[in-house]
Amino acid sequence: MSTALSGQQRLVTTIAILASFVTMLDSSIVNVALPAIERELHGGLITQQWVVDGYLVSLSALMLLAGSIADAYGRVLVMRVGLVGFGIASLVIAASIDPTMLVIGRVVQGAAGAFLLPSSLALITSRISGAAQGHAIGVWTAVTTGAMLVGPVLGGLLTDHASWRLAFLINVVPIAVTLWLLTRLTDADTNSRLRIDWFGGIACAVGLGLLTVGLIEQPRFGWTSPFTIAFLAGGAVVLAVFLWRQTRVPNPILPFSLFRVGNFAWGNLATLFIYAALPLNGFVMGIYLQEEAGMSATLAGLASLPVTIMMILLSSRMGALSGKLGPRLFMSVGPLIMAAGALLLLLVARDFDYWWQVLPAMIVMGFGLAVTVSPLTSAILGSIGPEQSGIASAVNNAVSRFAGLIVIAMLSTIVGGSLNLAGFHSAAIVTAALFAAGGIVSWLGIRNPPREEQAPAAADA
Repeated sequence: MSTALSGQQRLVTTIAILASFVTMLDSSIVNVALPAIERELHGGLITQQWVVDGYLVSLSALMLLAGSIADAYGRVLVMRVGLVGFGIASLVIAASIDPTMLVIGRVVQGAAGAFLLPSSLALITSRISGAAQGHAIGVWTAVTTGAMLVGPVLGGLLTDHASWRLAFLINVVPIAVTLWLLTRLTDADTNSRLRIDWFGGIACAVGLGLLTVGLIEQPRFGWTSPFTIAFLAGGAVVLAVFLWRQTRVPNPILPFSLFRVGNFAWGNLATLFIYAALPLNGFVMGIYLQEEAGMSATLAGLASLPVTIMMILLSSRMGALSGKLGPRLFMSVGPLIMAAGALLLLLVARDFDYWWQVLPAMIVMGFGLAVTVSPLTSAILGSIGPEQSGIASAVNNAVSRFAGLIVIAMLSTIVGGSLNLAGFHSAAIVTAALFAAGGIVSWLGIRNPPREEQAPAAADA
């Protein structure tokens, strides 16, 4: 069962990696830049939350719509639109003079990212099959997740020695290279007869936006204030209308038929827990290590380097093993290992020592993450046919971003209003519980595909 990639498959994988690299690098850089942004533009913890969630709300809200557009008009075209939009938004962010301008730039950037993420991974799943697909996804996971984890280091260096604004401009080079490579790829996967549910896409965006405002501003107004109740209730109603509509339109942007596929449904539930834990840990670590432990932005970024190393060394191998042995064991054990790593962060004390209190947790979490991510992606997207790969990838990405959106919006509640030592420990416990839930869900619901179905696919690759 060969996992070697042909020249065309390597081109497809490279483009998918670079397109995802742009969004993941940017979203990971921001965590270590948050204290510097707050010092220059002010606004406190709420501004820091909005810098992250302004991006996530448009990213998750428009992901489903973008997936349908990609299936209708082709992933190459949609990728081009996303790359150009992301570059323009990055320039706006770098030029921001106040929190409002910065958050607006992040919202636009998230909207552009919504066109990149589902299209990039769908490019792999629609054009590469069998064991080669598992290998390609493993390489994609290693590089993009590595970028996501190297991001804090680059962001820290730029923040300490230049400006946090430059941290949002370093994606110009991968954007330019990706746009050039796309000229060598034709759009062979379009479906112009597919009707797009524009109303559903707008309803999803409005509903998530209202919920996010209510959750982030709740600490200031209180749970029982008319403001909080109006936004949370309004968001819930609009999202309910969105879900109802998806059962009535012929081409929904959230096709519930996908969830009849066991691995897709259970895999996305596991994604919801795992990808709520990851951004919670990254956000809290980025701020706590600087504002409470006294580390520089560079050192705070370097704190996650062991996770990066584990991902680079092991992700591709885990993807290949999962393709041969099935994803269930990896998806069950990996999150439990990450949960153990999160609990090790309870060792952090007022007398701070990175080497004994944080490093062990990073190593354990990195190993667990490497075990989990490639099998998780392969299990979910490998269970859906190539004709729906765009919307399937969009749903999975939307679930993961929605998870991060909600958990960051609820940060004040999780940490008790302040990111001091007690708040840090509370976040570690919640992170561990979310990881553990992801592992339990995977064990209960994920099933390995029959081996006889894998062999023909591998032969076609």
